[in-house]
Amino acid sequence: RKIPKDLTQPTLAGAAVSIISGVFILTLLFTEFMSFISVETKSELFVAKPASPSEKIKVYLNVTLPRLSCEALGLDIQDEMGRHEVGFSDNTVKTAVNGGAGCWFEGTFEINKVPGNFHLSTHSAPQQPDMIDFTHEIHSLTFGSRLDSSTSLVGTFDAFKDFKSASEDPLVSYDYYMKIVPSIHEKLSGESVHNYQYTYAGKNYMSHGHGHRVLPAVWFRYDMSPITVKYMETRPPFYHFITTICAIVGGTFTVAGIIDSIIFTAAEVFKKAELGKLQ
Repeated sequence: RKIPKDLTQPTLAGAAVSIISGVFILTLLFTEFMSFISVETKSELFVAKPASPSEKIKVYLNVTLPRLSCEALGLDIQDEMGRHEVGFSDNTVKTAVNGGAGCWFEGTFEINKVPGNFHLSTHSAPQQPDMIDFTHEIHSLTFGSRLDSSTSLVGTFDAFKDFKSASEDPLVSYDYYMKIVPSIHEKLSGESVHNYQYTYAGKNYMSHGHGHRVLPAVWFRYDMSPITVKYMETRPPFYHFITTICAIVGGTFTVAGIIDSIIFTAAEVFKKAELGKLQ
């Protein structure tokens, strides 16, 4: 069988098509390889099973109160299962700031998976200070396992990050209402990390009861959402990568061959027309 001339006769157009095809293939192969090694995160929602009484949520709180001393500051925890702890101090650190006039509080503790609250107050102080001012800056408030700084998950896992209270009145209390949403992060390695997102709304107020002013505090009231968000890290399977490479190489050479054949045929026709041999 006679081999077509466009496959055996070298031309400048054929060389150009070959070079362009090679660059095109390399570009697509690089793009496909980067897509193959990258991790895609998918998400889904589902209703979680009811929590057992033994299930706990780890809480991390990092806050500075620049106008309240560490001696007066304490952490109280309450919930609808009957828990009521005043002056909780396990795994907490209080560091004096502003020459002892303020306090930096950092602590890790656990709460039950039921509606409740934890609050910063002077309820556990041996003696109430003359002036109580709960002006504060929340550096971080997270629930569950803390996320790596390099995480690509999109969500409000630390909604209070770098939050500063707005009121300048030293006599007000601060009330924050949070809705906590459980989240599961399934990594490529098979590891599952349980985190919690949350949203909040807040208000400032001065409280009175039975003719006298109630001691101010910073309240964090929370409730659990029945919806769980599940994040799954995925990567295209290897056979998909190989199939795509074959399609890129084969498809590019096929199209390049068609283009080269058209150009070669058109050039031959043009030559014949110039020589007057076109019939």
